[in-house]
This record gives sequence, structure tokens and C-alpha cells, in this order.
Amino acid sequence: MTIRVMLVDDQELLRTGFRMILQSQGDIEIAAEAGDGQQALAILETTPVDVILMDVRMPRLDGVQATRRICLDADGTPLPGAPHVLILTTFDLDEYAFAALKAGASGFLLKDVPPTELVAAIRAVYGGDAVVAPTTTRRMIDRFAEVLPNPRTAPGATVLAPLTDREREVFLLVAQGLSNGEIAARLILSEATVKTHVGRILAKLSLRDRVQAVVLAYEAGLIRAGSTD
Repeated sequence: MTIRVMLVDDQELLRTGFRMILQSQGDIEIAAEAGDGQQALAILETTPVDVILMDVRMPRLDGVQATRRICLDADGTPLPGAPHVLILTTFDLDEYAFAALKAGASGFLLKDVPPTELVAAIRAVYGGDAVVAPTTTRRMIDRFAEVLPNPRTAPGATVLAPLTDREREVFLLVAQGLSNGEIAARLILSEATVKTHVGRILAKLSLRDRVQAVVLAYEAGLIRAGSTD
């Protein structure tokens, strides 16, 4: 199946470079391009897109605001069927990129990303995975905790209510940045079983990926910036 990609960046030269890389892939099609978030939203009204490469600093409507309007409804719930957004940033751990992850993006890429990594990232988010590794996500939480609202006063029980006891165990380990393999070793389960648990957790909590799970865990007071367990 062809992955339909939109390039959103106010630098035409950068869009040209990404277009040249992606058009050489048999399973990727450049469905649209936009110079800012406002134009991207207008294009999405008539053009089906699977993955968006989104710059953060653009005129009129920046990438964070555009991502929020693409990925979340008015009350912050993920919109079903929304395109997956990959944030483009100049610097690793850019606070704007973090804010965009919180707004519903599935990951972030540096603008000088090698072509093979760019292609792999697009395929990964199209398949439902997050591009940012759990440990990197956790490091972002630690560094940019001030971007997040204060944890709720009665955390945990309400947030995790839809989960089974085992799913709660898995959720907390995901929130600590453990991979499926590490969780499997910790709980003495197969990786396939852990993957199944993670999928059910994301569905029950209306989360798009592991990135959103870590953010939710912090907001609920289940983990703290700078904590190790």
C-alpha cells in the first residue's frame, strides 16, 4: 500500500530535498505540500494524507498549533483516522518539538536526518509506532517538565481504571521508558504478549502511541521528572 505524505515547511528548498528522497521510494507518494500550518489544514480538507512531515516554526500557523488541530478534538481526545504527524526540528530536544508531541504528534526528526532514517520513520509511524524511542521520550519529559500542566491531585486510580492489573503493570513500565523486550524480561512474558498488552492499553486509554502514554503518566502523577522508577 502507498503511504501518502504531506510536506509542511516554509523553506521550499528543504521541501524539495525531502521530496527528492521520498519520491524514489516505491511505497511513498508526495500527496501535498504546504508552506505553513494554515495552508496544511486547508489542503487536508480535500486531500487524503497518511503521514505529515511538519516543521514547527512557520508563519501564520506554527507546527504545534497545526498538529493539535489535526490530531486532537476540542477536549484533547485523539481524533480517529487523523494523519500521523512527524515533527521536523533543527535541534535535538527542541521544546517546540516536545510541545508538538504533547499535541498529538507521533515523533520528531532532526532536519538533517539521513535519508534512510527519514524513510524508516515515515514507515514506522504509518504502521502505528512512535519514532521517538521511549528512553528519549523520558529524557524529554525530564528536561521540559515545565511545559506540562501540574499532575492531577488524585492520580492513578482514575486514569488506569480501564486497565487490568497486568495492563497497569505494563503501562507503568512503558512510562518508565522500557522497551517491549525489557518489559518482557521484567514480567517474565514473551515479547509478543507484551506487544498485545501495549496495543490494548493504547486502545483503552485512547492513546496513539507510547509517546502519549509517557506524557499521560507524567500528567497523572504516576511518574515524576527526574525519577528513575
